[in-house]
Amino acid sequence: MTLRTGHIGLNVTDLDRSLAFYRDVLGFTPLAEGKEEGRRYAFLGDGENLALTLWQQAGQPYAAERAGLHHLALEADTIEKVREYEEALREYGVDFAYEGVVAHREGAGSGGIFFHDPDGTRLEISVPSGAEESPAPSGAAPTCGFF
Repeated sequence: MTLRTGHIGLNVTDLDRSLAFYRDVLGFTPLAEGKEEGRRYAFLGDGENLALTLWQQAGQPYAAERAGLHHLALEADTIEKVREYEEALREYGVDFAYEGVVAHREGAGSGGIFFHDPDGTRLEISVPSGAEESPAPSGAAPTCGFF
């Protein structure tokens, strides 16, 4: 395969609210913003590289029963960093799919936290190892597939 993910674009209902969440809670750096009425957007990344674009053009929040984005998976460097994000997200009042760090499946070392952004879009922050002692809420099925 020669393709790789360039960036992710999410439709949002309120750009200011979503921008605050992705910037202030998850740590994305704003790279550019379109402020023209009816054409608002924000480019977010690591300070140099574009990773996420927010488009204010949704009239309704995310709905899991419709085809399209299942969830946005973000990877942290360590399980300790995942727990730091968990704490910040709890302080923000985020809706979590599971309680605390969970494994991706029974016996897996990979795992993380699963939650929803202000529009209900499902997100994951995980690590490839470090979650060995965490529960697997979906048994042998992928945890990230059924939340």
